Amino acid sequence: MKIIRHEVPANIRFEDDEMIVFDDINPKAKIHLLIVPKKPLVSLAESEGGDRALLGKLLYRAKLMAEELGMTDGYRTIINTGSDGGQEVPQLHVHLLGGEKLSF
Repeated sequence: MKIIRHEVPANIRFEDDEMIVFDDINPKAKIHLLIVPKKPLVSLAESEGGDRALLGKLLYRAKLMAEELGMTDGYRTIINTGSDGGQEVPQLHVHLLGGEKLSF
């Protein structure tokens, strides 16, 4: 993914050795972030037992970002998996949406 390699611009909210968090370029809510592991991992369906810690860290980072952004009344996390699940990019990512009452 070009954003992970810093080949295209993005509004990066967090980055460490394992993941990067940035604003979705086509937001579906007032706040819409993508939390993406740097490890190449096509989808949740492709994950293995050795990925359990990383998967947990992605979800925990979603919680931390929600707290940092003041989403005290709630938020939504989504992982689209495969074409039938709506996945458009062949890299696992967690959507974090909030900042307003979600009606969808």
